[in-house]
Amino acid sequence: MSGPITSGPRVRRAVIALGSNLGDRDTLLRDAVRAVDATPGITVVAASAPVSSTAVTLDGLDPSKPTYLNAVLLADVTLDDDALLDALQAIEATHGRTRDVRWGDRTLDLDVVALDDERIDTERLQVPHPRAAERAFVLEPWLRLDPEARLAGAGRVADLASRLTERTRPVPGATSLFDPEPDPPLTDAPSDHGSAHDPTTDPSPGAP
Repeated sequence: MSGPITSGPRVRRAVIALGSNLGDRDTLLRDAVRAVDATPGITVVAASAPVSSTAVTLDGLDPSKPTYLNAVLLADVTLDDDALLDALQAIEATHGRTRDVRWGDRTLDLDVVALDDERIDTERLQVPHPRAAERAFVLEPWLRLDPEARLAGAGRVADLASRLTERTRPVPGATSLFDPEPDPPLTDAPSDHGSAHDPTTDPSPGAP
């Protein structure tokens, strides 16, 4: 008689926005993506290249503030909501994030934008992020990762981005923040007759 069927932990696709306007912003974002991927229960699937944006404060856009680098990553998550937030806030703290001023300058910001199509409204977490539909620095990098992305309750990310007047700016030479470890190269297995490579099968150097 077979035993009960058990399933593994539920996997949710998370959209996480990253931002930094203090310190070595590019390095901070890249280190943060690596730290997220190294967290048990989180597997980074993809991350955008960083884009540049004007700081948003409680009073609106403020060009006098240091410019932000922003990006978005996609990750498969098996953590519950609180554990996910705890992990992200620990990474922020490790990278010098303080919370002295609301919407103030910061070395690192990690915000959960979406978790599948879930709608969550607790004291600690609101998903979808309540201001995501208004933020080009969230929508534009997300769109580059997933042109068919949708924000629950708001619609297609492409449509939301097209309605915004504020735009992000490309960063010259910027590359994806996530570079997964390449698979090791395949090697020929030795055989009983010496090398598995038969030089007689090679085409001549000039062969097409």
